[in-house]
Amino acid sequence: HVQLVESGGDSVQPGGSLRLSCVASNAARRHYCMGWFRQAPGKEREGVAAIYSGGDRTFYGDSVKGRFTISKDNAKNTLYLQMDSLKPEDTAMYYCAAAPRCPSLLRGYLLLNPTNFAYWGQGTQVTVS
Repeated sequence: HVQLVESGGDSVQPGGSLRLSCVASNAARRHYCMGWFRQAPGKEREGVAAIYSGGDRTFYGDSVKGRFTISKDNAKNTLYLQMDSLKPEDTAMYYCAAAPRCPSLLRGYLLLNPTNFAYWGQGTQVTVS
């Protein structure tokens, strides 16, 4: 059973930065694809960013490209999301997720679809106001 625990959410001013972390249990295999998703009140869950196991390929939602950076430290079994130039519309609960089965790189966009992820963290709140 894979356990994912997010942290780092906070309340910040527009234009500010936050760094989210997600610590995965040892049950999470290094080859898992990982992703960040968010859900605001009254809205559907959307893909923010995803990363392949090797860390060399990443995918981002259009709304965060150029502002957010996903990365991972396999030695620490930790996923990160660096968020810069935050906007009020970034306000949401942010979730870390793991996908045991990674899609082909040709269809990497599938990693922005939450239905392709099997394991989820409890979420960490980000408020930009």
